[in-house]
Amino acid sequence: MSKIMKDMNIISRCQLSYRSEMTSNELLGCHHPFVLAICRKPGMTQDEISRELCLNKSTVARALIQLEEKGYVKRESKPDDKRSVIVFPTDKMTQILPTVKKIADNFNEMISCDISENELEIFVSVLEKMSEKARKITQKTEGVVEK
Repeated sequence: MSKIMKDMNIISRCQLSYRSEMTSNELLGCHHPFVLAICRKPGMTQDEISRELCLNKSTVARALIQLEEKGYVKRESKPDDKRSVIVFPTDKMTQILPTVKKIADNFNEMISCDISENELEIFVSVLEKMSEKARKITQKTEGVVEK
């Protein structure tokens, strides 16, 4: 099983490197998941983005500050809860969305081009099951402090 995680981590790091190479210096490869999530569901709170991307809240806050400074997102307090911050894409972000999607599609196509359609369907199905289980495990352990 550790081989699975090792290989998934290698793919993830290679994809990050590829995304960084393929985009401008202004938008970093690590920002791509934020672009996809925020454009898919504008008006999410920072906490919802954190859960969606499986990132800790401070990482999300730092990334959103960077994206806001570069003009990609607009953050504002939630009207009914001033402690919650909701995030919206700007026109600049929606304009870069097709490029971000194309970069992701190109990478996925390149790494899977020698794999049959049947193998890919099985692989995706297994990954979805593992991803869902991983989310459930981390949701159960959120807020638990180890002694």
